[in-house]
Amino acid sequence: MKIGVLALQGAVREHLRLLEMAGADAVPVKRSDQLADLDGLVIPGGESTTISKLMHKYDLVEPVKRMAEAGKPMFGTCAGLILLAKRIEGTDTHHLGLMDIAVERNAFGRQRESFEADLSIRGVADDFRAVFIRAPYITQVGDGVEVLSEIDGKIVAARQGHLLGAAFHPELTDDVRVHAYFVDMVKESLQVPTV
Repeated sequence: MKIGVLALQGAVREHLRLLEMAGADAVPVKRSDQLADLDGLVIPGGESTTISKLMHKYDLVEPVKRMAEAGKPMFGTCAGLILLAKRIEGTDTHHLGLMDIAVERNAFGRQRESFEADLSIRGVADDFRAVFIRAPYITQVGDGVEVLSEIDGKIVAARQGHLLGAAFHPELTDDVRVHAYFVDMVKESLQVPTV
């Protein structure tokens, strides 16, 4: 099982390390031809507009969309969650537009408002220490989207079929449980034929 981490910006090495700890063969991805033999993809945090621009520059947008349409699991963290969302509050545009959710960027405040919190994440853990840095949250979910975690009534993790999104940075901890959950999603996807 081979899982890629989009290596344009963000904590790429940290994601690679936790995916390996969870049992995956993890590789950094910078070119579209590297997507072909992947079973899943992680889109890290960073700055969503910058990552989107780089994805366009390196012709990664359409290949990543095709990968998702083929049923291969994707996991977006923080800015990666914004990239996956079909709607971004305050704008008519979106990036990949794959997951039926609306998100609010920087919803918990700027860098200085960064914080950590213990989360209950359905299917993952009742006590996951999550790191929030300029984090978004999910303001709306569509049919078929399962809310996995909330903090103060704000949705911070959700899953829609083979798509997983988290507003926080699980890669900035030594806790492998969220990445193990995603690795299990990839394993499950390999047991059914893709479209």
